[in-house]
Amino acid sequence: MVREQTPLKRLGIARYDKAKWRDGDEVAFIADRVASGRAYRRNEQTQTVSRVTASPLVAEKLGVEPDSQIYARARLVKEGEQPTHTLTSYYRPEHVEGTRLVDPTPGPAGRGGGYKVLYDAGYEIDHMKESLFARIQTAEEVKLLQLPAGEPVMEPHRTTYTADGTVVDFAVGVHAASRFAWEYDFKVPDSAQSKAGA
Repeated sequence: MVREQTPLKRLGIARYDKAKWRDGDEVAFIADRVASGRAYRRNEQTQTVSRVTASPLVAEKLGVEPDSQIYARARLVKEGEQPTHTLTSYYRPEHVEGTRLVDPTPGPAGRGGGYKVLYDAGYEIDHMKESLFARIQTAEEVKLLQLPAGEPVMEPHRTTYTADGTVVDFAVGVHAASRFAWEYDFKVPDSAQSKAGA
C-alpha cells in the first residue's frame, strides 16, 4: 500500500505578503512550503531565461505592441525529485534588463525573489489579478510534470501591478491538480461602506 502525500497548500493572498520578500527572503512558492510544513532546497527550482516574441495574450497583459521582444523567465519547481509545477513570468526589458531576473542561475532570483528585484529597481508591487483555469494536460506537460494519464492541471494567470497601474510581471503557471490544495484567507470587502465614506 502506498500512502499518498498530502497536497501542498497553495496560499492565496498570504503568499505575496511584502514582509516575506521585502523584509525577509521568502518567495511565494517557499511561503507555500512553509505553510505546508515542508522543506525547500535551492536546486528544486530550475529556470531558463530568454528574449522571446510576445504572444498576443502576453502583449495585451504587458501593454506592449504585438510581436515585441520581451523576457520570459520559465521555472520548473520540484519537491524532491517530484515536479509540482511550472511558472513562466514575462517582463518588459526596460524593467528587468541587468537585474537578477534575467540570470538563469537555479533557484529564486536572490534573497526575496523576483518581487524584491523589482522593488529594488523602483517597481514596488501594489496589487495583482489572478485567474485560474482547469484543463486537460498536454503531452509535453505529462512528461515535464510526470503526470498520470488523465490528471487535469490548473493554469493560473497572474498579472502584477505597481500603484500607478504599470504591469511589471505577467505569469502563467501549470500545476498538477492533485499536488496542490488552493487556499484563500482574506478580509471580506464591503463596497457599500467604502462608498459611504467617500
